[in-house]
Amino acid sequence: MIQKKVCMVGFFATGKTCLVRRFVHSKFSEKYLSTVGVKIDRKEVAVDGQPVNLLLWDLEGRDGEQDLQLSYLRGASGVIYVVDGTRRETCTRLKELRHAVRAAVGDTPAVVALNKADLTDQWALTGADTDALAAFPWHVFTTSAKTGDGVEAAFLWLAENMVKAT
Repeated sequence: MIQKKVCMVGFFATGKTCLVRRFVHSKFSEKYLSTVGVKIDRKEVAVDGQPVNLLLWDLEGRDGEQDLQLSYLRGASGVIYVVDGTRRETCTRLKELRHAVRAAVGDTPAVVALNKADLTDQWALTGADTDALAAFPWHVFTTSAKTGDGVEAAFLWLAENMVKAT
């Protein structure tokens, strides 16, 4: 069986843990629990009929003063960058986060999850913000950990592209 390590990265409270919980357990909770260090989950998916075991590393969220724990990124086959659609700075500062991740793992397949799509009345991203994301070599999904919209599609797209990259 193929095994691939996926790192969930982003700033604090973007919904990384909620996306993993939705994908792995089909559950959502309104309770906010900050991840300390890393939390690892696992889910098996099929890519072209072949089983792929995804090891999902949910990394502690960054804030403006905290460095990304680069040691957690070692061996990653793919990355999901999580942006909170209700907090514009989580998108505008994504370039600096991407730079740190690339320094640790190189050019691995990547996805941007524009999360919290269920909160459209509070959405803070502009068209210019989302257009700027198109300049980078990643695929962008609009997701909602609460409703499940776009979640499975983002993880499966990444799984397929990690397998193709090997």
